[in-house]
Amino acid sequence: MRKTQLIVALAAIGFAGSAFATNGYFSHGYGMKAKGMGGAATAMTSDTFGGANNPASMVWVGDRIDLGADLFSPRREASMTMPGPATFTSESDSNYFVIPEFGYNKLINPNMSLGVSVYGNGGMNTNYPSHPGLGANLLSGVGPLGVDLMQLIIAPTLSYKLNNQHSLGVAPLLAYQRFRAEGLQAFGLANQGYDDSTGFGVRVGWLGKVTDSVSLGAAYASKTRMSKFDKYAGLFAEQGDFDIPSNWNIGLAVQATPQVKVALDFQRINYSDVKSIANPSSNFFTGGLGTNNGAGFGWSDVDAWKLGVEYQYSKNLTLRAGVNRGDNPISPANVTFNILAPGVVQNHLSLGFTYVTASGGELTMAYTHAFSNDVTGAHLLAGVPGGPPAGTTNTIKMHQDAIGIAYSWKM
Repeated sequence: MRKTQLIVALAAIGFAGSAFATNGYFSHGYGMKAKGMGGAATAMTSDTFGGANNPASMVWVGDRIDLGADLFSPRREASMTMPGPATFTSESDSNYFVIPEFGYNKLINPNMSLGVSVYGNGGMNTNYPSHPGLGANLLSGVGPLGVDLMQLIIAPTLSYKLNNQHSLGVAPLLAYQRFRAEGLQAFGLANQGYDDSTGFGVRVGWLGKVTDSVSLGAAYASKTRMSKFDKYAGLFAEQGDFDIPSNWNIGLAVQATPQVKVALDFQRINYSDVKSIANPSSNFFTGGLGTNNGAGFGWSDVDAWKLGVEYQYSKNLTLRAGVNRGDNPISPANVTFNILAPGVVQNHLSLGFTYVTASGGELTMAYTHAFSNDVTGAHLLAGVPGGPPAGTTNTIKMHQDAIGIAYSWKM
């Protein structure tokens, strides 16, 4: 038991440098096997990440530990184009992040399991240097411009078989987040360094093996209500509030042949739950920053489709591939604030495999590429006294790559 507790602690510490930005700021998938299948996992029972995907799946997994890490590389670029035209472009210097993953599950009896999934969200991790042509950063502040958001969620799971076909599960979501912003002096915000908050939510799920070859799954996570960022009460709407939005997912898994399994998921992420995320940035002119109706990032809700294929090539080798298509939550009207958080990618392609070692352990790898996407819109302060000239626009752009490795063993 002490070994398990140590692994959980190390995984939690590792998330201190995490960064995601795929389906908004949620990861495209949780668990290395799901990542190799475009994130499809709701009706799958192959690892211990039910706390992030569907807690009802855990009772089918058995006694198991999964431990791994991703090397994640998001490439962010932002520019400002003034009439003339004169374009000033800056690339974020924060390009590489190591992201751990951990899951544990133990059968209490043949019909009940207890476990834990450790996972994270993030992606608002940017660091743009000052542009020499402007004598300032892209938002007219002093020094580097950027934000760093990390969310760590520890999800203990309880999963119970109702019978040989159906199971239910519940996972309390114990959340910790850390945030820092810099370079926003033009908006009246001095650099404050890091601030922390904690909160609680819950995820519930159902899984049904409706035939020998077809499984269905569904899960819902409530809004995780977080304590406020006191240092950033003058930035986030509702005096520093930054909750984690509710989300739900449904999934289908079909054993098409003895060697081929196909999985399809749909996920809805309700960014509109959280004013600091969803309020339009134009609220800056009516509500300022930090008020109940203050400016936000203007993100809309995201629908994500995830399709994956798993092929049992041999007794020891399983191959995977997947695609993920998610909405871009950022409209042209909200581009300026989202220089800080350019979560605009939509299309993802994934590949992966699992190799069973001589000792019975599983070595899993996954690679994902998120294709480049960009959004252009009018500069929020264009034509405003003290702002850039009328007609000035901003463009944000991003693409991503991630490669990960995990090792799993049965206890």
